[in-house]
Amino acid sequence: QVQLVESGGGLVQAGGSLRLSCAASGRTFSSYVMGWFRQAPGKEREFVASISRSGDITTYADSVKGRFTISRDNAKNTVYLQMNSLKPEDTAVYYCAARLSPSYEYKNWGQGTQVTVPS
Repeated sequence: QVQLVESGGGLVQAGGSLRLSCAASGRTFSSYVMGWFRQAPGKEREFVASISRSGDITTYADSVKGRFTISRDNAKNTVYLQMNSLKPEDTAVYYCAARLSPSYEYKNWGQGTQVTVPS
């Protein structure tokens, strides 16, 4: 099992930037495909971005493409989500998650970090 702890959330004005971090402990971090998800009040959790084990393949939801960047540092057991040009609709609790391969479901989740972009 891998344990995940997110940080870096906060309140930012529209157009601003935040960088979220997710620190992992436990089994070898580089064995996991990592993802970021978010859940806004009253809405279902949605996919934001994912990154392959080596970091060479990334995918994004259309709603964040061109504004958010996912990256990872396997030496530091950390995955990041750089969020630029933030919009009020980006307000949500952001979660990082891990899975062993794209064929598996995400089974390891962090506790989440709140991002608020006032309108």
